Amino acid sequence: MSIAIEKNKCVGCGLCTEVCPGNLLQLRAGKAAIRDVRDCWGCTACVKECPRKAIYYYLAADLGGRGGRLYAENNEQEIKWQMQWPDGSQEEIVTAKQEANQY
Repeated sequence: MSIAIEKNKCVGCGLCTEVCPGNLLQLRAGKAAIRDVRDCWGCTACVKECPRKAIYYYLAADLGGRGGRLYAENNEQEIKWQMQWPDGSQEEIVTAKQEANQY
């Protein structure tokens, strides 16, 4: 499981490069790029930070994720997690930021 970047959505703002704790993201030709997906920790910091939903977390089918994509929409109060399954169906989970780390 790792992230993937949709180059056509990326605007090159660089926010993802600032939040990656592994320093794995960089801008190449004005677009976000990951150095090596095998090094990704799966923390989703970049997914939460991307304002264009250009970065998603890929849930591999062989690991029980059915090949789904996990996107995030981040605002001041909450994070909306959006799952897109290969069959086109979608699910959404909303987490309040102030309660996110209480478990």
